[in-house]
Amino acid sequence: MRELRALVAQRDAEALSQIVYWDAGSPNYRWVEIALQQTQSKPLSFPRAVRLFALMNVAIYDGMVAAWDAKYAYNRKHPSEMDPRLVTVLPNAASPSYPSEHAVAAGAAAAILAYIYPDDAERFAALAEEAGQSRLLAGVHYPSDVEAGLELGRAVAAKVIEQAKADGSDAQWTGTVPTGPGRWIGDNPHEPGAATWRPWVLSSGDQLRVDPPPAYDSAQIQTELEELRTYTRTLPSNTKALFWQSFDGINTFWFDWASRRLFEQKLDANPPRAARAYALLSVAQEDAVIACWDSKYAYWMIRPSQLDPTLTLLFPPPPHPSYPAAHGCNSTAKADVLAYLFPSDAQAIAAYAEEAGLSRIWAGIHYRSDIEAGTVLGHAVANLVIARAREDGSQTMP
Repeated sequence: MRELRALVAQRDAEALSQIVYWDAGSPNYRWVEIALQQTQSKPLSFPRAVRLFALMNVAIYDGMVAAWDAKYAYNRKHPSEMDPRLVTVLPNAASPSYPSEHAVAAGAAAAILAYIYPDDAERFAALAEEAGQSRLLAGVHYPSDVEAGLELGRAVAAKVIEQAKADGSDAQWTGTVPTGPGRWIGDNPHEPGAATWRPWVLSSGDQLRVDPPPAYDSAQIQTELEELRTYTRTLPSNTKALFWQSFDGINTFWFDWASRRLFEQKLDANPPRAARAYALLSVAQEDAVIACWDSKYAYWMIRPSQLDPTLTLLFPPPPHPSYPAAHGCNSTAKADVLAYLFPSDAQAIAAYAEEAGLSRIWAGIHYRSDIEAGTVLGHAVANLVIARAREDGSQTMP
């Protein structure tokens, strides 16, 4: 308590700013933001970026579950409950003081980020210490609460990293690009090995493999090509297509949407529930990508602009096969999980997923059948994730 009183006495404008920064939202919130900034400034391939978010948010969630077990095992009161003279600048959390949930999230997130970005490990560790220190400066935790929280978060992250090292993501792809009519054309396909990474909920990447695409020389593909040739682009359609192609559309939008709903429904004040939401969203995202990549590299479907080089595109297609569309897989899976978490918003979030998928037609880089197959696959992945979520015991949580 003496150490805490001394820290609180040093509270100045800089300390207050630090307190406010780290207290925004649930303990996950700033770390999701930091991870987004990191993956934008030091980009990973798309499959590796979604893997990062799954690893980090699962580690934070597991850390929260372990922290809540400890909190109610020890039932330690907050410092100001023991000494009403202690001046705090934040309200005490509804849960017991030990360990600090913000420190748990910080320890877990910083360790996962350091695993993915080892050159920045020192910076992430410093941020974790700062996050923990902010709870002391606010007067809402004892130093031992923060120390235990950081230690717990790091221990959970170590277990997650141990599993991550065996998920197949380090394996080198040794396949060859098939050639011939109707096959994707290129020398450097984007992360084909991701098709064989170990998923979280699926039994394997090929568990939900979609049916084969229409034949490249079929009447259906010719009809779908004609749709791309004759589509009239407008400023609104171009703007939407460019948004969903951007980093913000592919990555930031979905986490921001979840964060806003957590704020609005005051679930940010319930760290285990908030962490569960981020974890489910991230797991659905990675499993959808693994399943999508399995189907892509099972069929190696030629891109529209490769089949018809005269096709005018809004932007170049990504360097992987056309079928199924990753935007269809990924956006649909995330939207379905968000609809499960926030059922009153189901219609609105489904509309965003549909727009994200259709935007690839507006850009000229996907056949309609790519989008349709991706949507089917995204729904199937989400159904498995939601089924697992319904069995996780959270229905009995306060």
